Amino acid sequence: MQLIDIISRDAVIANAKSNSKKQLLSDIADVAAAETGRDPRTIFELLLQRERLGSTGIGNGVAIPHGKLPDLDRITGVFARLAKPVPFDAMDDEPVDLVFAIIAPEGSGADHLKALSRIARIMRNADTLAALRQTDDRDIIYSLLGNDEKANAA
Repeated sequence: MQLIDIISRDAVIANAKSNSKKQLLSDIADVAAAETGRDPRTIFELLLQRERLGSTGIGNGVAIPHGKLPDLDRITGVFARLAKPVPFDAMDDEPVDLVFAIIAPEGSGADHLKALSRIARIMRNADTLAALRQTDDRDIIYSLLGNDEKANAA
């Protein structure tokens, strides 16, 4: 599975203006709703509920919020690059400026875990993170995410 398999160009928020964790999750839920045809409030509540279990901020300014919904036909990703980092209760207590959210079908156990693992690997690559932070161009960000095989090899 490549990231390009779970995210569309329209699911890239290149210069998010969110100024809090809740607002960011709401903005991501709006995009995820457009991608999945689901209610944005349902997706927001799903992501918020997961955050209550423990922050999905993995450190180095990166978060991977995720959750599962019944009756989805595929895993859907949303990527947000924030204009200004927001507090996210991350593992390293640093604010977050790069977020890759995943909404998965309820029965997607292994595929959901593979997607999370792949995103985590890519978001640990210093060159990829630097490139994502240096642009607010949706097409460039999408291209960088689509080039995950190269990023994964580095």
